Amino acid sequence: MSNIHEECGVLGIYAPERGPLAPTAYYGLYALQHRGQESCGIVINDDGLFSFYKDLGIVSEVFTPQALGRLPEGNMAVGHVRYGTTGGNGRENCQPMVVNHIKGRMALAHNGNLVNSAELRRALELQGSIFHSTSDTEVISYVITKERLTAPSIEQAVNQAMFLIKGAYSMVIMSPSKLLAVRDENGFRPLCYGQREDGAYVVASETCALEAVNAAFIRDLDPGEIVMFSKDGVTSIRDHCGKAPKKICIFEHIYFARPDSVIDGVSVHEARLRAGERLAARHPAEADLVIGVPDSGIDAALGYARASGIPYGVGFIKNKYIARTFIAPGQTAREDLVRIKLNPVSSAVRGKRLVVVDDSIVRGTTSARFVRLLREAGAAEVHMRISAPPFLNPCYYGTDIDSRDNLIACHHTVEETAAIIGADSLGYLPAEELPWLLGGPDCQGYCDACFTNNYPTAIPTNSAKSRFEYKISEGRGRDE
Repeated sequence: MSNIHEECGVLGIYAPERGPLAPTAYYGLYALQHRGQESCGIVINDDGLFSFYKDLGIVSEVFTPQALGRLPEGNMAVGHVRYGTTGGNGRENCQPMVVNHIKGRMALAHNGNLVNSAELRRALELQGSIFHSTSDTEVISYVITKERLTAPSIEQAVNQAMFLIKGAYSMVIMSPSKLLAVRDENGFRPLCYGQREDGAYVVASETCALEAVNAAFIRDLDPGEIVMFSKDGVTSIRDHCGKAPKKICIFEHIYFARPDSVIDGVSVHEARLRAGERLAARHPAEADLVIGVPDSGIDAALGYARASGIPYGVGFIKNKYIARTFIAPGQTAREDLVRIKLNPVSSAVRGKRLVVVDDSIVRGTTSARFVRLLREAGAAEVHMRISAPPFLNPCYYGTDIDSRDNLIACHHTVEETAAIIGADSLGYLPAEELPWLLGGPDCQGYCDACFTNNYPTAIPTNSAKSRFEYKISEGRGRDE
């Protein structure tokens, strides 16, 4: 249960016949809720007429029966759940983004983060573009729209735009007559599609969303691929495939994705079990019980228990009606949620030497609270085990770690960190063990830059989430 901020989840539907797609989009987004709880939205395409509803909040709060009832039937839909890694959390940054331009309309939902968004936005502003939001998604929409002025089709406009936009982007794009799924050249973020028995195609960030709407998985998009759904069937543009090494974010398998999802052929649940097994081999402990921090620490805790022979037990009860702590904007809100989100099972932990497995430590404040709760419940010893390496570097591809300043591992040794959080011992999964999460020592094709500093792209000069939040006091909000 990290203090790490996730980015977004995207969804797209292309149906051969007009019908009520809003409920399907709702259930698909509900399955992706773990990927972002700041805002959400759905756009319905009814023969070229776009109707949409989006607002701040989680899916079940935003899409009341009345809100869903106002969305018309159609044959295409795009949906989005957001936690923004660029821009603020105002309504202007809610997605999907809808654009009206001379060649028609376009709706775009984006998961990821560009590394050159500041440069692109500056160039567009100098050409007269006016931005209404502070997210890099609007930058992408402007680049595509500009290319569409000369391109013969929306898919060729996107294909040309991909030469200009750099970084992480898994996108679903809807034109009046086509639905496009797009994955960046490195494949940082997951994207897949499947088909329902009624013939409708569904695109989603994770396979769990396909299953939620009864769509059978077909395949993942390859890095650099554009897949198009239209009356002509399913076609693909692969001009950008193989242009860069594949670099799926390894933290998708450690934490972000739901354990029942399969990403690029790898079960997330199995990856976390393997992480726990490798963790037990690297950092054994003499203990009576292994417990996991809900939810993403549980699978790794099961793997640790299986490999170590120490019994697994339930040490925390999670209030399932509280949203993911790290997604609540603002540190004060996160702290308030932690107090009511987890409660130790005193009868299970009292007098026990515990191995507590979690997915990561960022600032250390949340881990310290877990340890304190367990001590107060009577635990004799608390040995923290982390199913990821220590965070040492910023992420520029959609995970909201934009500075080394607040990363505890950058400023303290493992022993010092253990003392700070109040644990008897602390062990991280070494970076060299990460290939085992994907199946074995020879498995590659993942990005671990936040652990190793091995960035697969050029890094931006300004990566702050608020880099587009101009203020009058800075001289950027007035005519000079």
